[in-house]
Amino acid sequence: MRRPAPAAIPRARQGGDQAAGEGSGAVISLRGAELSYGTRVVWQGLDLDVRPGEFLAVLGPNGSGKTSFVRALLGRQPLSAGTLTVLGGPAREAGRHLGYVPQQAELSAQALIRARDLVRFGIDGHRFGLRPRSGAVRRRVDEILASVGASAYADVPLGMLSGGERQRVRIGQALATDPRILLCDEPLLSLDLNHQRAVTELVDARRRSHGTSVVFVTHEINPVLGLVDRVLYLAPGGHRIGAPEEVLTSQSLSELYGTRVDVLRVQGRVVVVGAPDGPASPPHHTHETAHQAVPQTEEVRP
Repeated sequence: MRRPAPAAIPRARQGGDQAAGEGSGAVISLRGAELSYGTRVVWQGLDLDVRPGEFLAVLGPNGSGKTSFVRALLGRQPLSAGTLTVLGGPAREAGRHLGYVPQQAELSAQALIRARDLVRFGIDGHRFGLRPRSGAVRRRVDEILASVGASAYADVPLGMLSGGERQRVRIGQALATDPRILLCDEPLLSLDLNHQRAVTELVDARRRSHGTSVVFVTHEINPVLGLVDRVLYLAPGGHRIGAPEEVLTSQSLSELYGTRVDVLRVQGRVVVVGAPDGPASPPHHTHETAHQAVPQTEEVRP
């Protein structure tokens, strides 16, 4: 397949939260965004613009609302307050322009589906009724599988593939509609280092060749540390937005968690010591909850 020339990738504005009114040209824009479940505020006061070709990593402990953030971008989770636009309109209307790589899940319902079938669903799965056989669609599926290095197991059921192989196929499915935004929800879970590297390289290659914006939810920052423009860090004490070297600091994370957190850099890797990894609490309980949590040492999970 003939590939377009690599797009010029605009570097993200480095620094803290963006002020309202800077959304011109943004593919994703949030203003005063809040997500609550009953009386529990997961995150609030979120102002963020994601620009074309930007790589945004979303980090934070379990229960901090990272997956809910992705669901909001997909139009599946309404905000409790504030506004969200995707490609200039409501999130629910942007579907065909979004590529989505979900968390790895049990395969009981998909075990007999072949790799090529899953990619084809990304092309015409939105249509109802029988899908006619089409040589053009088959060629497109073959091209996508080749682009993610999955041609060798195109006709193999998903249940027989390794975790890394399945993630290649899921990335292929997400790219099937030529999306302008790629949403990845914990795509590195349960993968070894080699497969983590392969997955991140596929995602970044897409970003660089097409100017696709990437929102990448992860516990493991180190595999994408060299690719990320900015970090959105969600935590019990609020959130931080900025370049990795600005957000991933001892002072910044200590303020977010309400307890001492040390951030070390060892041979190019980020090591976070003392960050509790539990459900986020409402802001008025932040300090109490953080101090009760058992401190942890994490090599790749900030």
